[in-house]
Amino acid sequence: MGRSLEGKVAVVTGGSKGLGQAYAKRLAEDGADIAIAATSLAQETEKMVKDAGRKAEVSVCDVSSPEDVSKFAALVMEKFGRCDILVNNAGIYPYQSFDQMNFDDWRKMMAVNLDSLFLMCKAFLPSMKQNGCGRIINLSSTVSWLVIPDYTHYTTTKMGVIGFTRALASEVGEFGITVNAIAPGLVRTGTTETNSPPEIFDMVAARQAIKRTATPDDVVGAVSFLASDDAAFMTGQTLIVDGGLARA
Repeated sequence: MGRSLEGKVAVVTGGSKGLGQAYAKRLAEDGADIAIAATSLAQETEKMVKDAGRKAEVSVCDVSSPEDVSKFAALVMEKFGRCDILVNNAGIYPYQSFDQMNFDDWRKMMAVNLDSLFLMCKAFLPSMKQNGCGRIINLSSTVSWLVIPDYTHYTTTKMGVIGFTRALASEVGEFGITVNAIAPGLVRTGTTETNSPPEIFDMVAARQAIKRTATPDDVVGAVSFLASDDAAFMTGQTLIVDGGLARA
């Protein structure tokens, strides 16, 4: 594996487990030092990064809180002095029918899945502009193209991620900064296994062109590519990584 990100610093939100942990590990293997924001101490992820020979900084951070994000950004600048890659991975996805949903439920989903992008980008874009280069990678989902009940609030946020990605890309390209998104399908992680009915994995896999359930290793290559110089002329795009489930 190459070290194409040698000397770079990557910030990964939601990096304590699942896809966020896999992204942090892969970017460290690619050569980047990693700052992790999570709702709990990501000790396992921190060890993975250090085992890859890179520096790691972990902070407990509510990515929907302006105060927490400001403190986290200050810590990253203090420890690393820069942010080259920002992976906005943190998100929540509870099943809930629209009839049962109240406004607080709606606002929580918007805060974690969308407000966090605004806050993190506002915090780290100045460093990228100063350095004349940056990679922002946002996490959408294939639910944006599918019809799934009990996911109105979640689907709304993930379509919002795509719009945010395209619009922000048009504003920061002149500074050497790219903004892209990836849209994974259903990926088997500890969290999805806990939050999803067991039969859903086989049901989704049967509808895919590649008829098996995705693992985090199936998705990390897209993040690695978008973080690299190979994607320097690609911006405002959404890569669908779902085994051929969605038909955009």
